[in-house]
Amino acid sequence: MSDADTRAAPEEKPPAGKKFVFPSALTILAIVTLAVWALAFLIPSGAYDRDKDGSPVQGTYHRVDSGQSFVDRLNDLFLSPVNGLYGVQDQQTGQVGPDLSGELYGSAGVFLFVIAIGAFITVVFATGALDRGIGRLAHRLRDRGALLIAGVMLVFALLGTVEGFAEETLGFYGLIVPLMLALGYDRMVATGTIILGAGIGVLCSTVNPFATGVASSAADISLGDGIVLRAIMWVVLTAVTIAYVIRYATKVRANPGRSLSGFLPGDRDRTAADAGEPPDLTGLHKAVLVLVALVFTFMIFSVVPWSSALTGDAGAVPYGFELGWSFPELAALFLVAAVVVGVVARFGEQKLSATIIQGAADFISPALVIVLARGVTVIMNNSQITDTVLHSIEGLVSGTSSAAFAVFVFIVNLPLAFLIPSTSGHATLAMPILAPLADFAGVSRAVVVTAWQAASGWMNLWVPTTAVTIGGVALAKVGYDKYLRFVWPLLAILFALICGFVALGAVWT
Repeated sequence: MSDADTRAAPEEKPPAGKKFVFPSALTILAIVTLAVWALAFLIPSGAYDRDKDGSPVQGTYHRVDSGQSFVDRLNDLFLSPVNGLYGVQDQQTGQVGPDLSGELYGSAGVFLFVIAIGAFITVVFATGALDRGIGRLAHRLRDRGALLIAGVMLVFALLGTVEGFAEETLGFYGLIVPLMLALGYDRMVATGTIILGAGIGVLCSTVNPFATGVASSAADISLGDGIVLRAIMWVVLTAVTIAYVIRYATKVRANPGRSLSGFLPGDRDRTAADAGEPPDLTGLHKAVLVLVALVFTFMIFSVVPWSSALTGDAGAVPYGFELGWSFPELAALFLVAAVVVGVVARFGEQKLSATIIQGAADFISPALVIVLARGVTVIMNNSQITDTVLHSIEGLVSGTSSAAFAVFVFIVNLPLAFLIPSTSGHATLAMPILAPLADFAGVSRAVVVTAWQAASGWMNLWVPTTAVTIGGVALAKVGYDKYLRFVWPLLAILFALICGFVALGAVWT
């Protein structure tokens, strides 16, 4: 998945004299929690009038008295993780607490969904079907270099857009690097194929639960809202990225002296036969791959608001076949799917149970990140400073066009993505402010989600705080500085394309 803190990069000894290690997302959010709690004493409380849908009404902001004592505020800090999971918002007072009556404010639904999809993905990987399938694809295309690059990147991008496939790519360097060297390319081609292939998919997430899903939940919209724009982005940006890597690969193959990474001893001695042929796909592997495709296809079908997507009318009456599923149903879907895959793979009760438990354990980190981030918004809500912060930003974007607002959302999230490399935590923290701001600007909340995830994905293509990037260049034995030289022109192209897409999406919707 795409959270940078889910799986660790390969362990490396830090260079001498460099002892600073960037803190984890959990630590950053703990610091943010304390900082927001302290700032709540200084930021005045305020509120907007709400319409019948609960959205703030522009121009109605006014100061209010939160009525909280120091003990109340201290209690909010103490209970913030609990409230972030299953805090309930009282409909009369608007306060959130674990023992109140009203609507669920915490992120229990998203928390369970992350755990469920973690179990499913872990069971799938335990079958070996996905690894072997990609290995067979790479070997089959070994004599057609450009097609191999395009094929692998396309698969990674597809997995990235639907399930946040990112850290999982670290296991493919041992296969892809020798293949690329055998075909006359350098290690940078392999690095770009893996990092950029998966990364562009995550950047253009369509239904990625860890990016689009969490952000949509925090923005109070459907996971399928905005999927048409995101799908078009995925097609265009993936094509551009694949073309960029192939162009570099072609130059290096024709003139090895133009390689940015250079060659290590023995790199030029390999042949295509040296890469070795992976074992064939068994009938079981094929069955698992079909099941995985069916599960994700059904997930997309279940969340897309088909009447709105096909007619372009956000208020269109849903068709009879629409399911309108959200996180509770999707969590159940992936738990059932995990069991089905395990049964098909003939794991047996003991192995299947252990694998599901292991998967849940592996994904507890991003799940907790979501809870902590939601706990921060509870503190802001109970001290009634959320609307004050919203009002201060409202002044910055008032009078701007919808296109300019969408670009503003993309740009303002770039530094946030660096500070909070966890996509889930970043989304949960930012969306409660950005989504209502979209209402003021007359822009669809789905466009805000798209602009946010594009910022997060763009940053994660190069920042050294992600395991995918720093771990990838280490495994490929490519210097990080050389990777930056390789990728920066593409980053500039993607930056311009993203701005154009979100601006067009804001006007279009």
